[in-house]
Amino acid sequence: MPEQPEIRMPVYLFTGFLEAGKTRFIQQTLEDKRFDTGEKTLVVLCEEGEEELDTSKMASKGVEIRVIEDKEQLTEATFNRLADETGAQRILIEYNGMWQMNELFEALPADFGIYQEICIADSTTFLSFNANIRSLVVDKLSSAELIVFNRYDDAIDMLELHKICRGVSRGINIAYEYSDGRVKYDDIEDPLPFDVNAASIKLEDTDYALWYRDIMEDPKKYDGKEVCFKGIVAVDPRFPDNNFAVGRHVMTCCVEDIQYMGIAAEWGGVKTLKSRDWIKVTGKIAFEKSKMYRGKGPVLKVTDVAMTSPPKQEVATFY
Repeated sequence: MPEQPEIRMPVYLFTGFLEAGKTRFIQQTLEDKRFDTGEKTLVVLCEEGEEELDTSKMASKGVEIRVIEDKEQLTEATFNRLADETGAQRILIEYNGMWQMNELFEALPADFGIYQEICIADSTTFLSFNANIRSLVVDKLSSAELIVFNRYDDAIDMLELHKICRGVSRGINIAYEYSDGRVKYDDIEDPLPFDVNAASIKLEDTDYALWYRDIMEDPKKYDGKEVCFKGIVAVDPRFPDNNFAVGRHVMTCCVEDIQYMGIAAEWGGVKTLKSRDWIKVTGKIAFEKSKMYRGKGPVLKVTDVAMTSPPKQEVATFY
């Protein structure tokens, strides 16, 4: 593998939608004594809302601000030029909520490393955004390590906000900030809808998306355990002998992102199967090397296969 370049520029990334409170959060970050270390700091604003940064003391603290108004300016050359012009030692980016995250990730120079990514959301409007532009909400939640719901009060359904975030990322941390400055951290448990410790883990049709994400995030947890589920067969002459894939089409946020998510399976009767067959499959999971993963991954050692009909909802979701 090629060596990863040494990180010369730490990037602190703030995402969310217009008027969510990103500017205020950045202001508080810059004024925080723990962050105010004297390093030259470049703040890149990719959108400008009603609230503006208080720049009165920034120049004396080595903070400079630049604006990127057009998505076409998101290039490696732009970031290198801004860093050189300002002599920045670190960068804070307030990202435009209507721009895709990959557009930024692809534009950052290889030696710029994201040290922290925080999504800021207005708890009073978040459900509306999720209902109307869910693909962009998912886009912001997918890579963030923390989401802060500001303007929160106890009349807002915390569980509903929690479920949306966990439906996209099981690893994201969630905080709720009240108008008086109090912060409450999310401690809602997320039990899986199936018993991981059962002698045989029997997945309901509605459980597949959650199970697939869980086994891919923590495959060793399932090593040696029996599992039974309904899925679609995928066969390919390029697969190793007696190997096929079994899984479901999964929708994360919208129709455009539906993709087949399957695991490697081994069975001596694979020649009786053809792609797009629906089967009910039972077998034991082994965490081992497989050419289908180009490394280690969960491999289903099949013990039983039965032809079946598709589930009522053929596309699996996280809800």
